Amino acid sequence: MQRRDFIKKAGLGLATAAGAAAVPAFAADEPSSSMPSIKWRMASSFPKSLDTIYGAGEVLSKRVAEITDGKFEIRVFAGGEIVPPFGVLDAVQQNTVEVCHTASYYYHGKNKAFSLDCSVPFGLTARQMNAWLYDGEGGSLLREFFAKYNVVNFPGGNTGTQMGGWFRKEIKSLDDLKGLKIRIPGFGAEVFSALGAVPQSLPGGEIYPSLERGAIDAAEWVGPYDDEKLGFYKVAKFYYYPGWWEPGPVLSFYVNKEQWDKLPKSYQSAFEAAAAEANVGMLAAYDAKNPLAIQRLVQSGTQLRRYPDDVLKAAYETAQKIFAEESAKNPDFKKIFDSMRSFQRVSDIWSGLPEGTLANFMQTMLRAGS
Repeated sequence: MQRRDFIKKAGLGLATAAGAAAVPAFAADEPSSSMPSIKWRMASSFPKSLDTIYGAGEVLSKRVAEITDGKFEIRVFAGGEIVPPFGVLDAVQQNTVEVCHTASYYYHGKNKAFSLDCSVPFGLTARQMNAWLYDGEGGSLLREFFAKYNVVNFPGGNTGTQMGGWFRKEIKSLDDLKGLKIRIPGFGAEVFSALGAVPQSLPGGEIYPSLERGAIDAAEWVGPYDDEKLGFYKVAKFYYYPGWWEPGPVLSFYVNKEQWDKLPKSYQSAFEAAAAEANVGMLAAYDAKNPLAIQRLVQSGTQLRRYPDDVLKAAYETAQKIFAEESAKNPDFKKIFDSMRSFQRVSDIWSGLPEGTLANFMQTMLRAGS
């Protein structure tokens, strides 16, 4: 949907991390005493230990309850409590739970167009994703796609550009990827596979033990704050950047379409407003927490490494071939990807002028102590 329509429906300006603007609990013709009490369950794909990602579901739950005077309650369950982490989409489709919080590229195997609701290699940044979803045509295209799966989708967070993963050994050239067992989902896994690695898809809670016992050689997750919590630095000392396969990954809320259609309009507006707050708030939290976490990791012995140029170039070229092949056989993917890529071509020109130039200059000055 268009951003201006979203804001109008939600009844407030774009939510901020400090809290959304005041929203009337009910429409004038829907007095609080006459509104139904509704209880939903939200199945998350994430463990409670990851407070920022998992916490987005709690932000939505809390705000919905506040806006509706406690009439609309959403109870959040961590990954595996009532639904397996990667099973939450099926649970919403089948109305086992009313809503879930997840990363859409976990369902890459169902239809690769799902990944476009999250992130693709060398795709849009967090700000670009929000612009495309809220003010471009991304929101309406994805809403149309998800309707085929009995789902109503909402942006539910963003981590910002991620780090490039933890490795037991250094990656000095493309040859070092041959036979490498790495935890990575979605199109990132396809690119690594084409470059000779052996990708594996694992929920967050299974990554550390797999690294520790040597079942995998490398793993990517999110970034310094979450990766520190999961302890990856204890079993793999090389921390690579950038996470080229996740330049701006969106987390999403999926709602069962029949359940959504039954909600009073004021409850729908409350949900939309709370989802927007969770979306913006998550990115703000990571932008505040990651800088401190990366300092702690380096102090504990983590060694930062930039991906070699030959790896980045090969990954980029491979990704474009994969996108072209998928577009040729998947109309869902082509329709959404073409819109995303067209938006990116224009957006990158703009972002590279004022922000890119200023960011590069400021990094030089600040690192010099000026």
